[in-house]
Amino acid sequence: MSERGQELIKQRQAKLERLRAGGFDPYPARYQRTHTAEEAAQALQALEKRGASPEEADEVSLAGRVTAIRLMGKRAFIDLRDGTGKIQADLRQDTLGDESYEMFVDLVDIGDFVGVSGTLFRTRSGEITVQVHQYAFLAKALRPLPEKWHGVQDVEVRYRQRYLDLIANAPVRDIFRLRSRVVAAIRRFLDERGFLEVETPVLQPSAGGAAAKPFVTHHHALDRDLYLRIATELHLKRLIIGGLDRVYEIGPVFRNEGVSTKHNPEYTLLECYQAYADYQDIMKLVEEMVAYAAQQALGSLKVPYGDTVLDLTPPWRRLTLRQAIEERTGIDFQAHADADSLRQAMAGLGQRGLPFEALVRGLEVPTTAGRGKLIDELLSTFVEPQLMQPTFLLDYPLELSPLAKRKPDDPNLVERFEGFLAGREIANAFSELNDP
Repeated sequence: MSERGQELIKQRQAKLERLRAGGFDPYPARYQRTHTAEEAAQALQALEKRGASPEEADEVSLAGRVTAIRLMGKRAFIDLRDGTGKIQADLRQDTLGDESYEMFVDLVDIGDFVGVSGTLFRTRSGEITVQVHQYAFLAKALRPLPEKWHGVQDVEVRYRQRYLDLIANAPVRDIFRLRSRVVAAIRRFLDERGFLEVETPVLQPSAGGAAAKPFVTHHHALDRDLYLRIATELHLKRLIIGGLDRVYEIGPVFRNEGVSTKHNPEYTLLECYQAYADYQDIMKLVEEMVAYAAQQALGSLKVPYGDTVLDLTPPWRRLTLRQAIEERTGIDFQAHADADSLRQAMAGLGQRGLPFEALVRGLEVPTTAGRGKLIDELLSTFVEPQLMQPTFLLDYPLELSPLAKRKPDDPNLVERFEGFLAGREIANAFSELNDP
């Protein structure tokens, strides 16, 4: 920490000692608040709607973090922010008394948690405000918030000190709340359709259910290695075997692989399985579930994203993988039965302004890659980034999904789909192979 930062901490520690010497508990266990910032605003609006005067308002008690201080002689304004929003507090020397007022303005700092009690009113500028009759220090902040705390931009700080990111950036807090609403909506959707939510083991004796490198740990009492799960698939399928026709799990999975904006070593995965259904049924389930979650969380199926608006209204566009790749590259992979033939066709992409060879080198795809891997590279390089609106790609080559059921009319293809939105894969499913 800089010398300036260390000096600020010393100043705040001195203020902390003054609070204690003055008989204040700077870290009480609880504070009895009557309203959140949002509820206080609603209460005043309801009072105004009835035509009542501010003098008729009940006293309110609020608590939050001090995010701004404006001193005006015998009057001080602070902004208090809690989990619901921000409200202004008005502290006056003639209301609090000289000693209490001076102690507050001398000892309060940005970042402190404070409780206030008083009555609600609007300022001349229309801002909802609490005229403070009493206050309490609830947690004296010793470490100052970072410079320009109102907008932390440094990516390293934002990701490594997420709490500072949350303090400084309201849109980040909104994302956390939005995620919670989305997950809750997904649960309601599946519960209402007869799916049973379950929990399966995170520590497993073997890593299965996906092709990924696991994290390994050691169980000392049993003297054996265990693996953090890379998928929930195998245990969920056992529940289907046991007679639970519809099951799902929302939980963390772990993959000991690369890190990027698209992949994290730990992430939340939804897996669900339904007996007596095929990939067409699950495709319908996915588009309806995403639409339901968006409507519940956002109140709309039209979602702004960058320069475009995503329309989540079902039914989504459906394309075979063959059609999608041919549209983007001109290559019909069904016309190339082996990897060498497909590789030759792909070599010609550079002549049409599609620099596949350079992209392949950048992605470090082995020159010995099989036909399935080459098709997958065509998909991820040329097709996936272009799928902004919700789209299902279906009917994948057998090489990419050997455990899926083959299509009755073409045994070289399987009953599998992937769902894409905003240039990213969001879903993957297939009719499970159940013939031993």
